[in-house]
Amino acid sequence: MTRIIGISGSLRKGSFNTALLRAAAELAPPGVELEVATLHGIPLYDGDLEAASGIPDAVVALKAKLAQADGLLICTPEYNNSIPGVFKNSIDWLSRPPADIPALFGQRPVALLGASPGGFGTILAQEAWLGVLRTLGTEPWFGGRLMVSRAHTVFDEQGKLSDAAIRQQLGDFVRRFAEHIAAQ
Repeated sequence: MTRIIGISGSLRKGSFNTALLRAAAELAPPGVELEVATLHGIPLYDGDLEAASGIPDAVVALKAKLAQADGLLICTPEYNNSIPGVFKNSIDWLSRPPADIPALFGQRPVALLGASPGGFGTILAQEAWLGVLRTLGTEPWFGGRLMVSRAHTVFDEQGKLSDAAIRQQLGDFVRRFAEHIAAQ
């Protein structure tokens, strides 16, 4: 069984990126488990908080899920042409203490995708992630890109992915990423 953890960089209840990850989990091929994780409950990074109280429980739980996964699927919104602050903050927490970085991120296959109501999808946010992923020592997968533009037109009122072409692209994306992980 190939285990992938998918993290959405949006906290919004009606998040297109969370909906995209839920659809990805539904479309995962046999033998692939894609778990959708949340960033809810992760506080703003504060070194004083870390020194006084240690790593917050929400971060510990997310670290445990990531440690058990064979790959990481980052589903990023694009805010002001870059990475959402809440998402970057969570990765900053996950990298604490620094001694955990190699075990948690080192050589871990990572794929990027995202959805946006704008016309360019999440191309700039995905590009902005590359420096962060390089610093953490991950293995970014460049075998595919998925940037869903005009996301408000591809999901129905219940948040289900209703666009057949995007469903096909997403299913292919998840399958190819899982094959990449399995070939490692």
